[in-house]
Amino acid sequence: MQAEALNFVGHASDRGMTGNLSGNAGLRLVFPAGEKQVRRALSTAAGAFAGMGLSDDAKGLAEIVLAEVLNNVVEHAYAAQRPGLIEIDAWLEGAYLWMKIQDDGVPMPDGVVPKRRDQDVTGAVETLPEGGFGWSIIHELSHDLTYERDGLRNTVTFSLDLEELEATP
Repeated sequence: MQAEALNFVGHASDRGMTGNLSGNAGLRLVFPAGEKQVRRALSTAAGAFAGMGLSDDAKGLAEIVLAEVLNNVVEHAYAAQRPGLIEIDAWLEGAYLWMKIQDDGVPMPDGVVPKRRDQDVTGAVETLPEGGFGWSIIHELSHDLTYERDGLRNTVTFSLDLEELEATP
């Protein structure tokens, strides 16, 4: 067994949690917060989204939103402390893909999801911001976006309207 395999907690089946979530085929991942582990989790999620019947377009946009949330967890929730675990649950409800991401990192500032902040991208390339687009992307593509802090646990929940994602140019 490779050492790297031990760093990834793995798929729901590895933890004996296979089956349906909310009555629909779903995904459950638990893994250490880290850049490499997030990439592996996104790859696993992409396969699960395909297995749920998402089109390539909807799958790609779902991956983008999930990547932005997960990167924020790694970069901000666990930035000042020893890395912990991230949990992802995803399930279908009608025409919506729901996702719940949980971690035990520091809470979001002011206890709320950051507001959408549109960036001015009309200037010269050297004046463009390097970051700050993540929450705008999340707000733009998702619905029902909520954040809760319960004790030491952060929970971000949102839905993606699959029919709307299909229509996105």
